[in-house]
Amino acid sequence: MTATVTSAPVTNPTTTSRPAARSVQASVSIRDALTQITTLAWRALVKMRRNPEQLVDVTAMPILFTTMFGFMFGGAISGSLARYLPTLIPGIIAMTTITSCVAAGVQLREDMDKGVFDRFRSLPIARIAPLAGPMMADLARYAVAVSVTLIVGVLMGYRPGGGVLGVAAGMVLAVITGWSLAWIFLWIGTKAKSAGAVQGMSMTLMFPLVFLSNAFVPVSTLPGWLRAVTRVNPVSYVVSALRDLMNHGALTAQVGWALLGCAAVAAMFIPLAVRSYSRRV
Repeated sequence: MTATVTSAPVTNPTTTSRPAARSVQASVSIRDALTQITTLAWRALVKMRRNPEQLVDVTAMPILFTTMFGFMFGGAISGSLARYLPTLIPGIIAMTTITSCVAAGVQLREDMDKGVFDRFRSLPIARIAPLAGPMMADLARYAVAVSVTLIVGVLMGYRPGGGVLGVAAGMVLAVITGWSLAWIFLWIGTKAKSAGAVQGMSMTLMFPLVFLSNAFVPVSTLPGWLRAVTRVNPVSYVVSALRDLMNHGALTAQVGWALLGCAAVAAMFIPLAVRSYSRRV
């Protein structure tokens, strides 16, 4: 009896069919990048709506700081609350806007720790989209902080002499300031090792900027060395610009210097944040 053995066909490993490699988009058009940024901004807004505690710093804190500083220091600094409010309210607006910037870096670090940005990196999207999207959503947070501070100030007796146009221009300047400074804290978020470290480093930077400025007291009452520090503090330019716009409706050189400073900060820290983010994720 003869057994017939059928040999299996020999497959050449060099000719074995392999699944086609996934094509990676080399670049993203400006139109697609804007669409991606808008989509991620909407994601951030939805996240705020589902986590309202993220809005505590732009709702409760402006009320607390405005009432506390106004009633405690109004009489001591200006003689009365009514005379102190034109000095205080622009300073509180600058302060609350800057303090709310810290959340940008903290939220970024938390998302990076949770692996959210690993998913973004696997998508064919613009590198700046995961950063610019939440930053666009944060514009709403800064607008809320400014509006709450202004409303509380009006209830306490503040009457801005700049009229509707001056107040609106001041609000826009405050939002621009918050957005530009937030890139600093976003860059810190890409460098720090934890969300707690981001908050600690950001507060260490933020408090000297705010309190070593002309936000709450007249510069003329300070010692000579501190007066010099206050005058070169960029926050002092923003506060002075807000006072010129909201109290007098005047478009002064302080406004120009404030906008120039915001542009310089954004031009410096946007590339730094994007580059650092690309290396970390």
